[in-house]
Amino acid sequence: MFVHRIGTDIVMKKVELRHAEELFRLMDRSRSRLRQWLPFLDITKSIEDTRNFLKYSMDQNAANNGCQVGIWYKGEFAGIIGQHTINWSNRSTSIGYWLGDGFEGKGIMTKACYAMLEYSFLDLELERVEIRVATGNLKSKVIPERLAFVQEGCIRHAEWLYDHYVDHFVYGLLRDEFLHMTKKS
Repeated sequence: MFVHRIGTDIVMKKVELRHAEELFRLMDRSRSRLRQWLPFLDITKSIEDTRNFLKYSMDQNAANNGCQVGIWYKGEFAGIIGQHTINWSNRSTSIGYWLGDGFEGKGIMTKACYAMLEYSFLDLELERVEIRVATGNLKSKVIPERLAFVQEGCIRHAEWLYDHYVDHFVYGLLRDEFLHMTKKS
């Protein structure tokens, strides 16, 4: 099983069916805040819906088409980070992430994103990682900016969120840029 430790407080593990209840509780507890930016909250109404997501994630991993990773902070399930899919022809992926209520502002997601970049660039030898962020999601957009992603543009009406469209900033990071960044630190 994939386990990645970041310091003493953060553990990242691939999500499994046994995490369904814990993941659902976190999502449900954080629903009102997350719903502002995530399109799947209204269709995730039960632990069974969460199990279906986890089954999809396990199939995705088995097909070598990306992974979804749970983030635990001081032993508590804190959020998810994952690759949406991997385009092996172009050696690229995009990543998405969210943290539950009470876990924001601790640097958890920046560290988790960095670990996902290490996995994507060093282990999988991908060429490009992209992050798309709703233009109004200021907390989320800080993460790629901290990690030296380049803001490459804005996609208008990129995503339907319940009753309106949101625009997305597109951030990209190339393998050489990541390797250069890691040599500096």
